[in-house]
Amino acid sequence: MDSKEKFMKEALKEAKKAYEKLEVPVGAVIVKDGKIIARGHNLKETKKDTTRHAEMIAIEKASKKLGAWRLLDCEMYVTLEPCSMCAGAMINSRIKKLYIGALDEKTGAVGSVLNLLEDYKFNHNIEVEKGILKEDCEKILKDFFKDLRKIKNENK
Repeated sequence: MDSKEKFMKEALKEAKKAYEKLEVPVGAVIVKDGKIIARGHNLKETKKDTTRHAEMIAIEKASKKLGAWRLLDCEMYVTLEPCSMCAGAMINSRIKKLYIGALDEKTGAVGSVLNLLEDYKFNHNIEVEKGILKEDCEKILKDFFKDLRKIKNENK
């Protein structure tokens, strides 16, 4: 297993934490110098806060850890393609490279619906690699929504 898969597996562990809280199972890790410096998973429902996406939480933790808002030479691994809010935060935090598991055809802002990282001229460019453990990242989402529908039907 290469390092990309290793770190995406760690992001998937975060996604599982979200799943257990009945949050959409998205997980993210930020890596610097080959080590994970921050982790995050969705907490939107738990915190009743639309900004509590996995990526935003990981960026916040990485900034605290490094004592800086610039996450230079950091890479992010995220199980689902980021939305426009998260992609914007990555640009602003100067993430070097982004690794994505599954694509998000509804709100993805790194190529699926729009591409903030390539179609616009910002002051910072982020390298992107897609499809890391794609099947695993898609499966956890499909399983979650199937379980959620089952729960909702049982509560009718």
